[in-house]
Parts: sequence; structure tokens; C-alpha cells
Amino acid sequence: MTDLVTFGETMLRLSPPQGTRLETTEEFDVRVGGAESNVAVAGASLGLDSVWLSKLPRSPLGRRVVSELRAHGVRTGVAWDDDARLGTYYLEHGGEPRGTNVIYDRADSAVTTVAPEEIPLGVLDDATAFHTTGITPALSDAAAETTRAVLERASEAGATTSFDLNYRSKLWSHAEARETLTDLLEHVDALFVAKRDAEAVLDRDGEAVEVAHGLATDFGFETVVITRGDRGALALHDGEVFEQPVYEADTLDAIGTGDAFVGGFLSKRALGGDIDAALEWGAATASLKRTIAGDLAVVTPEEVERVVAEGDGGISR
Repeated sequence: MTDLVTFGETMLRLSPPQGTRLETTEEFDVRVGGAESNVAVAGASLGLDSVWLSKLPRSPLGRRVVSELRAHGVRTGVAWDDDARLGTYYLEHGGEPRGTNVIYDRADSAVTTVAPEEIPLGVLDDATAFHTTGITPALSDAAAETTRAVLERASEAGATTSFDLNYRSKLWSHAEARETLTDLLEHVDALFVAKRDAEAVLDRDGEAVEVAHGLATDFGFETVVITRGDRGALALHDGEVFEQPVYEADTLDAIGTGDAFVGGFLSKRALGGDIDAALEWGAATASLKRTIAGDLAVVTPEEVERVVAEGDGGISR
């Protein structure tokens, strides 16, 4: 039995040293990162049998991605392309007032041509959970169609399907995202969405609890988790509302925090935890990720439990 299967693009992240501009740097820190593989790594770190599905170039860069994920315990199901390229992104860390800047170089990457028949979807037949995000269907029509096909296959196989809306303005407009994602959400059991994205993309105004009830009613979600930045997260499950505060952290690298939250939440659910415990694990995994360089939440269950035990404030209903 596979605990968690994810599908999406993974890239190489190149960052100049802290305080150095891209146009002047003489070196880069190289990391592997992608929303869905970040979730898979968090799951594997927390004890799940995790699988990541995607398409990669048959090149040293593609092999770098696979070796990195396997090193963290994630099994991979990859379609290889001899002629494609690997997407990259450049992350320039900067304090205020400059801020941190992300530059994508992912056009025509391997995953933009992915088709359902290319990837080993048989792994979904005994999967407990499947997860993907709104980033993948934003990449191309082919990626959007394959996302739909994989969601449908996972749902038909009996897996609990989850989807993080994960809107990226550098990939598409609010209107484009709304049109594509609205159709995909009918195949989703659990939705993760930032409050700002629920407003901008799904056109949902109001308090988080109102938004969660509205989404659950309109789309038939079993679970809706709304994240609210430093105000923490709110979950609606079977008509009951749960709220979880943020666990404070010294932030070394915030990239991947949202994926860590999802990975922690899904891990606790797969291990038999209730929604309140899953929210605690999500928040604790996210706080630990902020102390780790790179996109990946390489943490242990013991560390997560310690954060939960020592954290200020617990679940409120």
C-alpha cells in the first residue's frame, strides 16, 4: 500500500549568496524544488511511503532531481524525454526594502508535454492519498489535461485526493486560473487554499469560516483548509471547524513553507490522525521548514511532536 502519490513539476533552484545580486554573482547555491515533490519529501520524512510522478529530461539535470528525491526516501515514477529541458528558477534573497525576487526559466520544460500514458499511473491503484497543485495545470494545456486525468484515476481508485490551489501570478491570470481550476476541483476531496487566493481566484469574499463553508457546499469537498499567513490555518471537516495558530520560528528560508504545511497535514491524516492533530502537524512542519535552507522540509516526526508539545497555544474549536 502506497501512502501518498504526488504529481507535478520539479525544478532546480539557483540562488546567489545572501546579499548578492543575480547580475553580479559568481556562484550559485543549487537546490531541488517543486510544490508536489516538496510535499512528497515532507511525507517521506514523516514516515510515509511517498511516490512522486512527473516527466524529466534524460540528462544530468533530470537525474539530479531523481537522485535528490530518492535520497530523501521518495520513490519516483518518471517519464524520460531525450529532447526536453529541465525548468529552473532563480531566487535572489533580499531584505527590505528590496525584498526577495523569483525569476522562472521553465518555458518548454519536459513536464509541459506530459501525457497520462507516459507516467506509471498504476501506482494509484493501491494509494491511500493523491496530491497535486494549481501550479501544474498552469504550465501548459497538456499538463492541465494530464492533471485532470491523474485526479480522475486517483479518485476512481479510491484514493483521497487533495489539491493546493497555490496560485502563481507569474504563470497565469486570475481569470485563466479560475476557468481551469474550477473544472478540476470536482475531482478533489480536500482543498488547501490561501485566503488571498480564495478571494482572487475563486471569487470568495468574507471570513475564512464563511469561505470554507461556501467552498465545501459548492464543490462537495470533504475538507477545506484555509491558510491565513501569521493568523494560522482554519479547517472545515464534516461540518466542524478547527483553527490552528502558527508556531513561531526563526526564518532562514521561507520557500516551501506552504508545501511543508500540506505535507505535515497529509502525513498525520495518513497515519490515522484527526483533523486537529493534522493541523498541528502541518503548522509544526511549516515552522521547522522555515529554519532549513532550500525548498525541502527534511524533518523528523520527533521534531514535529516536540514543536507541537512546546508550542504556544493548541487547537481551538
